[in-house]
Amino acid sequence: PPPLPFPSTLPMTKSKKTRKVAVAKKIISPKDTRVKSNMVASSLKRSSAESASGPRQVEQSSSSMFFSYNASLGPPYSVLVDTNFLNFSIKNKLDVVRSMTDCLLAKCTPHITDCVMGELEKLGTKYRLALSLAKDPRFVRVPCSCKGCYADDCLVNQVSTWKCFIVATCDKELRRRIRKVPGVPCMFIKGRKYTVERMPEAFGAPRV
Repeated sequence: PPPLPFPSTLPMTKSKKTRKVAVAKKIISPKDTRVKSNMVASSLKRSSAESASGPRQVEQSSSSMFFSYNASLGPPYSVLVDTNFLNFSIKNKLDVVRSMTDCLLAKCTPHITDCVMGELEKLGTKYRLALSLAKDPRFVRVPCSCKGCYADDCLVNQVSTWKCFIVATCDKELRRRIRKVPGVPCMFIKGRKYTVERMPEAFGAPRV
């Protein structure tokens, strides 16, 4: 009988392959907008955006301001005096009214608020000379409706409301706060003399 063919030479039949599809369970995405927590978060975000885009409260500018120029400042000048300004004036042996007049080359009227007077009374015997100077009849008393006796806040509120004042203080922190109020100059002591910043018409003031 003839020899059997080699197994590799035998014809091979192609097996039919069927594609197996895995049945996946359909689950809603946690980021879907139909999820209740996402619906609540989106509604809160929408309400906050609507409240943020509402009408803003814009502070009304003073009618005496022409850009950064204060038209209500003019002789005779009204000067709001701070506690430490009086104390340093006494230490440097400066007459308050005369030194202000020499600085601004015009008549000046020192003003003192109720809060500054209350602060001087609370400081006791150390500031008794400053208290007696504040009771001078040349000083004009300015009534204020502040709660407490914190003089810095009182002075800032006064110059924010009324733009006709010059603030006299040696406190650097208060001067930094006053600079944020447009059109309000600051008077302070430098080299045993009074000088003013942000006031170019003060020809008698030494330049800083």
